[in-house]
Amino acid sequence: MIRADPLARYAPTRGGPPRRYPDLHDHILRLAREGLLVVVDEPVNKDTEMHPLVRWQFRGGIAEKNRKAFLFTQPVDGKGRRYDAAVLVAGLAASREVYRVGMGMPLEKIGAAWIRALANPVKPRLVKSAPCQDIVIRGKALDRPGNGLDGIPVPISTPGWDNGPYLTAGHYITKDPETGIQNVGNYRGQIKAPRRLGMNPSLEIRPGIYIHWQQYKAMGKPLPCAVVVGAPPAVSYCSVQKMSEQLDELWVAGALARSPINVVKAKTVDLLVPAEAEFVIEGFINTEELEPEAPFGESHGYVNLKEYNAFMDVTAITRRRHPVLTSFISQVTPSESSTIRRVAMEPVFLNYLQNTLGVRGVMRVSMHEPLTSVIALIAIQFRRDTPKTEIWRALLGAASLHRYAGKWIVAINEDIDPENSDALFWAMCYRTQPQYDVQVLDRKDPGHGPKGPRDGGESAAVLIDATLKGIYAPVALPKREYMENARRMWERLGLGPLKPEPPWFGSDLGYWPEELEREAALAVKGDYFKTGAKAAKRRRRDVEMNTPISKISGTARLPRGPRFEQDD
Repeated sequence: MIRADPLARYAPTRGGPPRRYPDLHDHILRLAREGLLVVVDEPVNKDTEMHPLVRWQFRGGIAEKNRKAFLFTQPVDGKGRRYDAAVLVAGLAASREVYRVGMGMPLEKIGAAWIRALANPVKPRLVKSAPCQDIVIRGKALDRPGNGLDGIPVPISTPGWDNGPYLTAGHYITKDPETGIQNVGNYRGQIKAPRRLGMNPSLEIRPGIYIHWQQYKAMGKPLPCAVVVGAPPAVSYCSVQKMSEQLDELWVAGALARSPINVVKAKTVDLLVPAEAEFVIEGFINTEELEPEAPFGESHGYVNLKEYNAFMDVTAITRRRHPVLTSFISQVTPSESSTIRRVAMEPVFLNYLQNTLGVRGVMRVSMHEPLTSVIALIAIQFRRDTPKTEIWRALLGAASLHRYAGKWIVAINEDIDPENSDALFWAMCYRTQPQYDVQVLDRKDPGHGPKGPRDGGESAAVLIDATLKGIYAPVALPKREYMENARRMWERLGLGPLKPEPPWFGSDLGYWPEELEREAALAVKGDYFKTGAKAAKRRRRDVEMNTPISKISGTARLPRGPRFEQDD
């Protein structure tokens, strides 16, 4: 049960720059009001207990709609040290419902909001003072115990594998020295020393920070950087999305929030940071040397082994009063990091196919989440009458939108639920002739995750047209009316809750002659002997066993389509 006391410190206070969007404290209170927040108001070990506890709602058979955000108000570390900050885990995308609260709009409007925000960014509002600088620690003061990175309660994400605490929701802000355009990207950050932060910018996704790092390296200078940990939800949602290097994520966040984001000048680097950030870690990323970083459990579901990566020398840490550190649940999917990507990426793909390419017949794009981390398997749903040329335009278009997304891309019809992997496999098995309906596009970027041993890890995209190619016999399940009647009986008998999985009733897929409809109607009335009598009158001696009636001369022929192995 949520108690009022642990949340009282996050109640709105007077002062600070005006704003029309929620900060992280507002978001926490909204989650509590909607019953989507679990408050753990007792000491919890951030290094051994915190992430494993929240992990269970992703690996314990709990339905997505029942997943919640967790607020830990008394984090401690493996040595028993206490912190004066709380930790929010799965607080931005434990589920679509949590994401909805963060966006402040109904789920059905989120896709359109992303499309509008990307097309119409809003310039941030510069303010002189900000909550994120209520407390400022810099210079030699950072060397005092608890004043540096050692004073921030960063959890260990995958205890037993990770070699230390890592920021998982660290939003790295850097700037193009030529254009002045800032970039905000989310990368992992290893806590290495009170004043040294490791980082891995995941080069396979071509992040803006790496471009800036190369520019400063050519100039012979370290790269100024500010790492935001805890921010208004709109900022966090934008930080994890792949955008053009010409777009400043803080501008897109303003469009998403429907109001300019307040920003303030950082104290020791020439960068603008969100005024309502919880923590801001300022410093310079070394461009001359790299050092070992990792192992760390990554979002592709495997442990990323030790690599040489960049590191940042910390020059200041600023924070607000009563700060909350955000930590993403990542690693094996489904997870918070996969949900936060999926909710935004699916409408972007759909918009690209429908509006940019103008493909006709596309109804939905679904990115498979469990274990596959969203970007590997993509299903595109089409109307039944979509021409084959349009289906292949969509498959090829989806394969090219991102360098790394789409290793397996499957076209299906509207009767196949893309959320149901069994239904997806059903369509792939019975609606394709692989020699005609499968195409392999090689020279695909391997993306984020383990790389194969050949061709330098280079991958490919497999395109599969698993749509209906003609008319089919009905799906072999009782008609809807009979299944619904049986469900009412099930419930009357108290046999437990049902969760219907499509297909849960039979449907007509194009070939169901009137004669067969009449015979089925006779059967449910108990008059099936009439059908038997009719069959006896049609006996023959000149046919072999299993010969379809449609193949006999003088009988009605099947329309063009798949071969049927039952009588008509």
